[in-house]
Amino acid sequence: MFDTMTFTKIMGALCGSLLVFLLGAWVAESIYHGGGSHGGDHQQAYVIDTGEEEVADEPEEEIDLPTLLAAADLDKGERVFKKCSACHKVEDGANGTGPHLNGIVGRAVGAVDGFGYSGALSEAADVWSVEELFAFLENPKAYANGTSMAFRGLDKPEDRANVIAWLEGVSN
Repeated sequence: MFDTMTFTKIMGALCGSLLVFLLGAWVAESIYHGGGSHGGDHQQAYVIDTGEEEVADEPEEEIDLPTLLAAADLDKGERVFKKCSACHKVEDGANGTGPHLNGIVGRAVGAVDGFGYSGALSEAADVWSVEELFAFLENPKAYANGTSMAFRGLDKPEDRANVIAWLEGVSN
């Protein structure tokens, strides 16, 4: 097929091309980003004021949880709960990857017998009140730093209220 000399020439050409490519990238980086001995701590020559700093200081919208719960849609809550059902069951005593959620509202944190909780949850709250569940469902990792729950959370306040109302309805 190929003799040794032809193979050596092909490999030499590939390595040489790679070196030329890397040298070109290094030269371009030093020209366009000032990488040489000049240092990299430069300021922009001209800054356009976009007014973003004023917008960033806007206060967050206040969430009225009782109103959200009063307007909760149980059907939507059941649909949103399907995200949770991969790990949690609603039937009393039926633990999955996570503990069962029957009677979760008003239950003490870490109170399901036979389930091994991470210590982060018991440090975050004592009882799963509606307010605690609402905050937890927004971002479990931020609420209880170190929790083993891998769920990203529910961004929409309406979705959180719908799930909590649905869980209350199913538990009763």
